[in-house]
Amino acid sequence: MKKISILFLAFLFGKRMQAQEIKTSSLNNTPSSKSLFNPENKRNFSRKGDFFFHWGYNNSWYSKSDIRFQGPNYDFTLHDVVAHDRQSKLGWDWLNPSMISIPQYNIRVGYFIKDNYSISIGWDHMKYVMDIPQNVSITGTIGKNITPENVPTGALAGTYNGQTINVKESMLTFEHTDGFNYANIEVERYDDIWVAPGGNTSLTLETGLGGGLMVPRSDVRLFGLGRNNHWNISGYGISAKLGLKLYIWKRVYLQNTTKVGATNLTQIHTTGWDEYDHASQKINYLENMWVIGVQF
Repeated sequence: MKKISILFLAFLFGKRMQAQEIKTSSLNNTPSSKSLFNPENKRNFSRKGDFFFHWGYNNSWYSKSDIRFQGPNYDFTLHDVVAHDRQSKLGWDWLNPSMISIPQYNIRVGYFIKDNYSISIGWDHMKYVMDIPQNVSITGTIGKNITPENVPTGALAGTYNGQTINVKESMLTFEHTDGFNYANIEVERYDDIWVAPGGNTSLTLETGLGGGLMVPRSDVRLFGLGRNNHWNISGYGISAKLGLKLYIWKRVYLQNTTKVGATNLTQIHTTGWDEYDHASQKINYLENMWVIGVQF
C-alpha cells in the first residue's frame, strides 16, 4: 500500500511539473502584446529578442523644389524645379552580384526590443534627376564670369526677380544619381492583421518613424563646369512609413512599404571647387519599396 501511495504521489507531481512546463513554454512563446486588429488566430511565437534583415528595390517621386547655387560672382535660385527618379529596368542583371547595387535599392537590419516594436538602421538608395530642359522662375544674380575658373555665362548673366528662363544642358545638369542616399535610424511598430491557424504565416501592418543623414553623390555641371562628385554628408532627413509584411514562414517575409520624407541638403557639391561652390535644396519625396527579408 505504501508503494502504491508513493507511485501515486510521483504520478501527480510529474503531471503538475509537465503542466507547469507547458504553461511556462506558452508564456515564453506567446506574444505579450495585443494587435489593434485582434485577429482570430494568434502567432505561436514572440518576436522579442529577434533580429531581422531585408533587401529590396524602390521607386520614388519628388515634389517641386527650389535649388540655390552659390559661389564666386553668383548667387541665384531656381524655383519649383521638377525632377524624377531613375530606376533601372527590371532584368536578370539585377541578380548579378557585381550589379546588385546599381538599381535604386534598400537595405535594413533591425532588432525587436519588444514583440511588436523594433529599432533598425538602413540605407535608402534613391536617385534624383532634374528634368532638362524645363522652364523655371529664377531670382538672384549671375555674373558674366563665375566660379574660380571664371566660366563665362553668356546671355544668362544678369540680375533676376522671378523671370522665367529655359534651363538647358548648356546651363545646368543636376543629378543625385549615385545616389540620393538616406542613412537612417527608424523605430517600427507591428500589428497582426491576419494569422493562419498554424500560427507561423501572418500578415502584419508596419508603421514607423525615422531620421538620419543625407549622403548624396551629386553629378552637377554648371555652365559646363562640374563632375560626378564624391559622396558627402550634405544634410539631414526625417521620414514616416506604412507597410504590409507577409510572413511566408516563421522566419521569411515579403514586405511592401510606402515612405514619405522631407530632406534639407545644405552642402551639395557642384563644380568640384568644394571650398567655393555649392548648392542647397529641400526635397520632399514619396518612396515605395518591395523587399524580401529574414528574421533570426
